[in-house]
Amino acid sequence: MSRIKLRTWLYYVLMLLLFCVGAYLLIQKGSDVEANYHLTTQSVSTQVLSPEPNLSNWEQFKVSVSHNMGEPITHLLLQIIAILLVSRLFGLFFSKIDQPIVIAEILAGIVLGPSLLGHFFPNIFNFLFAADSLPNLYILSQIGLILFMFVIGMELNMKALKEKVSQVLVISHASILIPYFLGMSLAYVYYEEFAVNQTKFLPFALFIGISMSITAFPVLARIVQEKGLTKTHLGTIAIASAAIDDVTAWCLLALVIAISKTGDSVSALYTVGLSVAYILLMFFVIRPFLKKIGEIYQNIETLNKSIVAFLFLVLISSAFITQFIGIHALFGAFLAGVVMPPISNFRKLVIEKVEDVSLTLLLPLFFVFTGLRTEIGLLNSPYLWGICGIFIATAIVGKFVGGAFSARFLGESWHDSLALGTLMNTRGLMELIVLNIGYEMHILPPSIFVMLVIMAIVTTFMTTPILNLIEKVFPPKNVEEEYIRKQSMGIFKVLIAVGNPENGRMLLRVAKNVLEGVKNTLSVTVLHITPGTDTNPIYGDQFAEESFHKVKQEAEQLNIPIETEYKVVDSIENAIVRMANTNNFDFLLVGAGLSLSGIPFFKERAVFKNIGWLNRLINNISKQQVVFYPGTLIKDKTKYFIEQSNCTVGVFVNRGFSEISSAAVLLYSEQDEFLLHYARRLLRNNNNASVTIFDLNRVVASSEKVARYVEDLEKQFPASVKLNKQNKINSNSFSKFSLMFISYQTWNALLEKDKSYLSNIPSTLIINKKNSRFHSDGRRRQVLPQISEENVDE
Repeated sequence: MSRIKLRTWLYYVLMLLLFCVGAYLLIQKGSDVEANYHLTTQSVSTQVLSPEPNLSNWEQFKVSVSHNMGEPITHLLLQIIAILLVSRLFGLFFSKIDQPIVIAEILAGIVLGPSLLGHFFPNIFNFLFAADSLPNLYILSQIGLILFMFVIGMELNMKALKEKVSQVLVISHASILIPYFLGMSLAYVYYEEFAVNQTKFLPFALFIGISMSITAFPVLARIVQEKGLTKTHLGTIAIASAAIDDVTAWCLLALVIAISKTGDSVSALYTVGLSVAYILLMFFVIRPFLKKIGEIYQNIETLNKSIVAFLFLVLISSAFITQFIGIHALFGAFLAGVVMPPISNFRKLVIEKVEDVSLTLLLPLFFVFTGLRTEIGLLNSPYLWGICGIFIATAIVGKFVGGAFSARFLGESWHDSLALGTLMNTRGLMELIVLNIGYEMHILPPSIFVMLVIMAIVTTFMTTPILNLIEKVFPPKNVEEEYIRKQSMGIFKVLIAVGNPENGRMLLRVAKNVLEGVKNTLSVTVLHITPGTDTNPIYGDQFAEESFHKVKQEAEQLNIPIETEYKVVDSIENAIVRMANTNNFDFLLVGAGLSLSGIPFFKERAVFKNIGWLNRLINNISKQQVVFYPGTLIKDKTKYFIEQSNCTVGVFVNRGFSEISSAAVLLYSEQDEFLLHYARRLLRNNNNASVTIFDLNRVVASSEKVARYVEDLEKQFPASVKLNKQNKINSNSFSKFSLMFISYQTWNALLEKDKSYLSNIPSTLIINKKNSRFHSDGRRRQVLPQISEENVDE
């Protein structure tokens, strides 16, 4: 040990000793002062206090824990833990069935409420959500809503709305006015039975109308994004219509609240006047000022805490003013988001700082608070459930007629019109916000509140299935013609699914070397998917640009024209297979192996590969970074791609791939003959590559077809082709090659025989051969002679 280190440690030990001695002396002196004080007070006091009963150490600990559990902050934290756990569990399930996360959170709130938890486990419910603890939960949930509405306001692109307002204004307002009128009609029918003793007719009718006409812009935007419709004509109209619908609905809601609080429309004019004045102030004074700030602070380096604090001050002040005026704090938060600087980088940075806390932590509290108010047991008769059904049917018909038939009248196709009507029926969170405001103002009776919550769940849940049904009933007309045209031109369509840019570059190199033939033209589409539909749509272009930047550079170097496709979904495997089948690709190329990102998560160890549950656990935790164990790989995503795709699938196992210099082709049966076609293309496209054919099961000797093809290869590429007839292999037989071709069937056969054969393989392309098929009306049929491995390389 050096002298400097020794001196440092001696100084440290001496400092600790001095601290301990000094602390001990201080404690002793303090104890003496404490003892003297108690002796003095006992001698002066004239009252004799009865001593507390002696408790054991364990009993004292239990008393302390019980006291801690009774603290408001402890109770609140326990509630948040329970809410987040249940919300995430429900979210995992609903993401598997392609449903928005908001559905899961709404149902999680109902499960934790009196309808289920309170009904079956009343003691747990009363302990977890004790009445005296709910005010804290309510305040926190309202803060979450304020932050959420601020984000929603920032997500609105006012410039884009101005450009499309003439195009979609009629559709948007028709989808508000028609359901609004139907809702008011329902209010007239059921007012006397449910609400006459609680509220006046006007506010009741206005709230029923607004609940029927609302559209959840954020949920709709995420569904459009997940379906890959963002840049399509339908997606553009749907998002613009929903945005205008949202702005109009919130203005109407502010008016409805003003009328409801004052009692009549004349008295509400004072509130409306103040509201209009405040809106003008925000747009013509605050917005220009914020725009100048945004131009200065539009990157993460300059957006410091002082500016963020100022923006939060604007948000809270706006919410306070609108609450003070009488049109609810949420409208002020929404307005504060709308007037934020219209600079995309600035808005992304601010949303990034607000969204995670509001959506992930605080917003689920609102759903649970809604669930606490939703007592399904109030609908305790077929008659009441029938009325609930009438409310649901009226809401669906009103929005559908307003959106779909208005769009059709204005010249949209039946497909786009019906899809638009379905999308506008998405109510989700925005509906719950409206319902809770009406409930808190004692306008909506508990039974009507429950019916409308169920209506919100049903109309949001049905959106995705109905959109899928519309796609089947009204398939795009030009798909078949385009497919036939490309087939006649000899275009070989390849879909490359990438998760990581580095992996995308490797897959492009593989496609260039292995899939490009003489008589066919390679048409490559690169697909990148961001997992999680709760990803904000405002980040879509940014993520797409970052993901495809290196891939596009590689494509330019390889001289491959590519198209790019970006999606945000929860189920990545489903989305890849759906795109491959729907767009009639001839080849699907995906990555797997030691690590999709190129970074090993765990080193291979014998102890891991012998424990099945540990393999699965590691793969689930690492997600994209899948640990390479041959048996686990083929049983997971690879098997799903191969079984569900209607085209040939190639799964590329990355084992330190850089370039192809030598390749191994494994022949185990006559069905593996198609692998020789890929080897032939490789040799044609890469003059520096060599191919070794491993005849593992005397296939060349037993199959005349295979023998003839091998002979042709040896004649055409005498210096580059070698036939290895040794059928005895071990784990090191293939490790020296840079790429290995193997069929899916042979892979399975070798796994069953001895997994060690594949434990030390090079980068490998596992191929399952299928003929390309064209889809029509849900059926697979062949339109032209298919482009397959036999005729694309000749």
